[in-house]
Amino acid sequence: MDETEFWELIDATREAAEGDPEEQADLIVERLLQLDPEAILDFARHFEARYNRAYTWDLWGAAWVLLDGASDDAFDFFRCWLIGQGREVYEGGVHDPDSLADLLGDFDEEVDGDGEELGYAADEAYEQLTGTVAPDLGIAPAAAEPEGTAVDFENEAVLAERYPRLWDRFKE
Repeated sequence: MDETEFWELIDATREAAEGDPEEQADLIVERLLQLDPEAILDFARHFEARYNRAYTWDLWGAAWVLLDGASDDAFDFFRCWLIGQGREVYEGGVHDPDSLADLLGDFDEEVDGDGEELGYAADEAYEQLTGTVAPDLGIAPAAAEPEGTAVDFENEAVLAERYPRLWDRFKE
């Protein structure tokens, strides 16, 4: 599976799930089960590489604004959800987290922003198909600390200045 096929699968499942991340994860598993084990591992590598790339302070700050707070786990699940939104939203958000104000349609913090199940889809499909746990993907793990300069999440003035479009759209 190449990068284009990865994003096509993400887009098709998101559209079929009408944006519901849990339903999207189920659909990804169904689609992956139609492939061979190596293609599932390719999907997992694409997913994991993007997940690790999104481990930045800037993006965590954007998640904090969108979700009205974001613990370590909540930020992990947010990164999975962001991948599930497709290439344009993902790339835009990683490149300029404040651009999520323009890239996201309706955002309901009760449903949106939490893609935990998306993070497990490839592992689940691989295990169902092969009866074994997926092997190591050979991808370097994310850094111990997010990339970039730390953000003072508790300081609303800092958040409003750093993420003006997100702040205007989701906080005021």
